[in-house]
Amino acid sequence: MKELEDIVKAFDAAEQAGKQTALATVVQVEGSSYRRAGARMLITGDGQLTGAISGGCLEGDALRKARLVMAQQQPMLVTYDTTDDDDAKLGVGLGCNGIIHILIEPIFAEQAHHPIQLFKKFLSKRQNAVIVTLFSLVNRKGIQPGTCLFLSDQEYYYQCHDSKLEMQLRHDAKLVLANGKSAIQTYQSDTELTGFVELLKPAVSLLVFGAGNDAIPLVKMAAVMGWHTTVIDGRTNYAVSTRFPEAKRVLLAKPEQALSQLDLDSRTAAVLMTHNYNYDLAMLRQLLPLKLTYVGSLGPKKKLQRMLDELQEEGMTTTAEELRSVYGPTGLDIGSETSEEIALSILSEIMAVLQQREGKPLREKSTVIHSPDMASLPVNHENL
Repeated sequence: MKELEDIVKAFDAAEQAGKQTALATVVQVEGSSYRRAGARMLITGDGQLTGAISGGCLEGDALRKARLVMAQQQPMLVTYDTTDDDDAKLGVGLGCNGIIHILIEPIFAEQAHHPIQLFKKFLSKRQNAVIVTLFSLVNRKGIQPGTCLFLSDQEYYYQCHDSKLEMQLRHDAKLVLANGKSAIQTYQSDTELTGFVELLKPAVSLLVFGAGNDAIPLVKMAAVMGWHTTVIDGRTNYAVSTRFPEAKRVLLAKPEQALSQLDLDSRTAAVLMTHNYNYDLAMLRQLLPLKLTYVGSLGPKKKLQRMLDELQEEGMTTTAEELRSVYGPTGLDIGSETSEEIALSILSEIMAVLQQREGKPLREKSTVIHSPDMASLPVNHENL
């Protein structure tokens, strides 16, 4: 979610400076592309770009289109077809092999629920949310409704005037929120519309148990990725915020005090790296029953096995599901030696686990790099 956080900051700065802005969103991809649907970029009238919709090949042309959008004050759908070998006609050097649909919307700062305000609602809480963006593929030159719906467990907002369409969109947004996958759906209004029903997930929350020197590059790299990191340690001279300026929080706590001060959810990963066996053991005892997606243990495999054996001897029963979330030694096998290399290894494994990937070389993939990963929603809305 770092991209959305950066876009919100850039918008606030642009609004304060009195600059016009537009938002470019990749709403649909057919075939291969550098970014998937949901990639966004904020564009200011003076040409500042925040975020990315490609590897750099589309941004220049999108800037030109965005200036036209800001001048006309109307959303525009732009399509880049890179399946043709002769992509020089686009004026950009692409090299992908897909069709990329990008919606560019002007941002009206005076509106209460413009897209950036919806991002702020989402970012204000650790929650999943759904944003629906409507566009017309059959009438590209016609009206493009744009971002029109926001749904979370606590909030709902809709800004189109078609009440029947609202029922369909809200129904599908609830399905996406429940299924945990975005979807592309077709709707009938005055004309045929396509909806990108997008699931937004909060940033990864990384709990680093251990404030030693080897935790410093881990926290720094996690911050670059936009993860929200909390460092926990029981040593007063280590658990100091000045040692970890990139961390969201540095917590001085004994093992039995730590979890009561933390909020854990499905996007939380934990790494045990205190280099204190008893501290790691105490945390593992508490973390195992929580069934987090990822719990990493720094150090050799025999250390982790010793901890698990000790917990079993205490009478603690661990299920296969609980053990599947424990990774020790933590990290991918990339030949890491230094603290920085180990941090890269750990973060890569966490990313792979959260994304349900194997962490193998991309050249071994037989499919496109970015799989659509879209939910299948019912097409018939007549009974709503």
